[in-house]
Amino acid sequence: METVRYLIIGGGIAGTTAAETIRQNDKDGSIAIVTDENHRLYSKVMLSKPGFFLGQMPLDSVWLRKEEWYKEKNIRLLAGRKAATLDQTAKKVTLADGSEIGYEKLLLAIGTCARPWPVPGADKKGVYYVRTIEDGLAMIEAVKTAKKAVVIGSGFIGFEMCDMLHQAGLEVTSLIREKYFWEPFFDEASGRMIESVIEKAGVKIVRETLAHHAVGGERLEGVALPDGTVLPCDMVVAAVGAVCMIDWLKAAGLEANRGIVTNEFLETSAPDVWTAGDCAEFNDLALGERTVGGTWVNAQMQGRVAGLNMVGKKQAYRLVSFYTAEGFGVKVGSAGNPWPVPGREYVSRGSVELGWMERFVFKGPKLMGATVMNKTQDVINITKLIDKGTDLSGRKAELADPNVELKTFLA
Repeated sequence: METVRYLIIGGGIAGTTAAETIRQNDKDGSIAIVTDENHRLYSKVMLSKPGFFLGQMPLDSVWLRKEEWYKEKNIRLLAGRKAATLDQTAKKVTLADGSEIGYEKLLLAIGTCARPWPVPGADKKGVYYVRTIEDGLAMIEAVKTAKKAVVIGSGFIGFEMCDMLHQAGLEVTSLIREKYFWEPFFDEASGRMIESVIEKAGVKIVRETLAHHAVGGERLEGVALPDGTVLPCDMVVAAVGAVCMIDWLKAAGLEANRGIVTNEFLETSAPDVWTAGDCAEFNDLALGERTVGGTWVNAQMQGRVAGLNMVGKKQAYRLVSFYTAEGFGVKVGSAGNPWPVPGREYVSRGSVELGWMERFVFKGPKLMGATVMNKTQDVINITKLIDKGTDLSGRKAELADPNVELKTFLA
């Protein structure tokens, strides 16, 4: 059995950043990256951006590392290999092909997978997900001949895909189970405002409805609704969330919930095992609660911190998550944890007339998160307010005033 000093499962931005950080601090220790994808590091963010999808930039721009980089850094990349089991006592990982790799220190940077569209016929040709470069390339080819598309889901990916398919000239229908677009992540006023822009562009929104099944033979011909209505289409883009494939790690005895449970140092419940990226359910020092990051920047920075901890440079992870996206001329964003959960208080500001809206989410006096629409320049100040733990309990009326700039709360 081969043994390496540092074994990394996952070749995305978290795993690759960790490997790079380790090499910067340990010039000689052996490093191996195992990834079930057949490629070196590429930008998954670009898969749902117009520049890549609409051919506005060279396809080669998606690659973030050259093949030579791994050789230069003396990092062994085992592409197209899937981890199957972990034995934390023997400190080894068994791959799907039966080979075993021992480790001194292990990083689990396995990311997430696109949640399968749970309807009969979801395996037909013409059903797409936004997760891998193969997904992206397949959709780029499909839009050359497709006429009609149905996008399932109203999150960030669904929003961006509606916009790009519309830009590509397709007739687009957005099928959502919620009563308004982006519920409950955005408040209803913001969601309705986003909807109005989407519908004005010509995209049809079918609300409070789930697909019943996919219509067609081997190839997709439409989406059937529970009432018998059929939405004819050549393409379905299923943007119904992400799932972390962690059953094999639970079987190995690791503590896991929505993701792999870790402390602020990204250490798991197993000795000499760390985790980073979308799969990490970590102790968020800025928010004071356990959370899952789910953004590119979060994964990159966690990879760096995990790498430092693996070489013995103890460092806690602290970063307020944020995200921005654009579509239909609308800019949206979030910071911290803006999800509406029981016991939270909300402060909103902005209006349809002003053309922008924001909602702030509080847990007692503490600002936990916010969503923004058409004022994404505020995201940086919101992250600072969250990170500093600024007490805004006596200034919520002032916060609701659209004429007061956020930077005044930082003074």
